Amino acid sequence: MERILVIEDDQSIRQELTALLQANGFTVVAQPPCELALLDINLPGESGFEICQKLRQTLDIPIIFLTARDSAEDELLGFGVGADDFIRKPYHSSVLLARISRLLKRHSTTSLTVRELTVNLTELTLCYRGQVQELTKNETRILACLMQKELCTKEELVEDLWMNQLYIDENTLYVNINRLREKLKKLGAADYIKTVRGVGYRL
Repeated sequence: MERILVIEDDQSIRQELTALLQANGFTVVAQPPCELALLDINLPGESGFEICQKLRQTLDIPIIFLTARDSAEDELLGFGVGADDFIRKPYHSSVLLARISRLLKRHSTTSLTVRELTVNLTELTLCYRGQVQELTKNETRILACLMQKELCTKEELVEDLWMNQLYIDENTLYVNINRLREKLKKLGAADYIKTVRGVGYRL
């Protein structure tokens, strides 16, 4: 049973979140250890941004900001301090649960293997026929998405990597894809990533 750290100073919202999470099989905790953290930003004392930075120093867990703050600057800062997602209040219960489940599932998988390619999601490495290549976090996520679905649209990749495509230029995705292709080529696995015109990419 996954433990979710909930840091929310509004008692009614905290009670609502606790009831929702417990009804869906999660355990709500007030401090680590935990498998995922839900943080508000406006808190007495330390802000959610500061708490996120501290959690990132010692824990490798998914972190979601759940906040009434809705500026693009706040969202970008949230991702900048290490958050995996940014959800605005008032939140939709089913959307929140879906985001939590997706992050927990992605985080619990440590490696994926497809046709002699093995990507280690924890160590950020790619192995092919005994050779190993280091990957960036984004390159790892792109490859993991392709290995899990075979065919991914550009929109799905952007959503999986950056959660909110409003602030991402498609060129950013192209750059990451091209770097990943170069690393695959060095391993002797050229042409593993194919462009599907007008759709996206596939293995």
